[in-house]
Amino acid sequence: MVNLSLDGTTVAVHRDGSDLDPLLSPRPFLHPVTTPAGTTVTELEPDDHRHHLGFGVAVPDVSGTSFWGGRTFTPDRGSVLLDNHGRQRHVRTLDRASDHHTAVLSWTAPDGRELIAEERTLRALPLDEDTWVLDVRTVLRNTSGGDLSIGSPATNGRPGAGYGGLFWRAPLGPRPPAVTGPDGLTGEESLHGARVPWLALAGSTAEGAAWTLLLHQIGAHVDPWFLRSNQYPGAGPALAWDRRLPVPADTTLERRLRVAVGDGHRRDLPGLAEAVTDLP
Repeated sequence: MVNLSLDGTTVAVHRDGSDLDPLLSPRPFLHPVTTPAGTTVTELEPDDHRHHLGFGVAVPDVSGTSFWGGRTFTPDRGSVLLDNHGRQRHVRTLDRASDHHTAVLSWTAPDGRELIAEERTLRALPLDEDTWVLDVRTVLRNTSGGDLSIGSPATNGRPGAGYGGLFWRAPLGPRPPAVTGPDGLTGEESLHGARVPWLALAGSTAEGAAWTLLLHQIGAHVDPWFLRSNQYPGAGPALAWDRRLPVPADTTLERRLRVAVGDGHRRDLPGLAEAVTDLP
């Protein structure tokens, strides 16, 4: 385990996932992630989707290997459990301090072949007394010796299920979180599949503690959002929304996301998005 902390307070715990059930596609993830007041805003192995593991990088189809866990959607049989679960293994740490961590991970197929070598950097950044920001950068290099492609249930024939990539699973509360995006967009129906830089979820715990998460894609490339708020709270930019994403041999794929983790329900979400972008 690696703790990310600010001013001596742990705000996220990074776990290597090595003890997970193989059917969950074992992988490193963050849980718990907490607000400055200590409210947990990630969920681990919930009853509705046991393969949802806090926050991390999860991809359901890398040339047939699942790094998402659970069942795989197939064009002919629908959602079925296959013997195709890969694993992300920690290889070495490149840099580590109380507020940041950079590591190399190996993505291996069920037969042990490495498909992808990943360099992942996690940083905890202070923002204000009620909010801190998680900055994540992932660089995926195709080391398989051949061409790869990234897919999703949507690319296999299940419309609207283009999930896969950086993914945040939030905990269930007494009611679905409110969802907001730029330009006045609100609700799952408007933001699911939207190609916009950021979206925010504002929810509450069963005990009544209010929280806000604002996920902001950093950089010129903006992926469509996979978003659930009514069935369960979860969101992330989708690498393969409606078509497979080629990853040729020896090439890299880079994505970066900042997540504002705050107490209460923030009113000025566009202002928060701008503050997140402006952080060094």
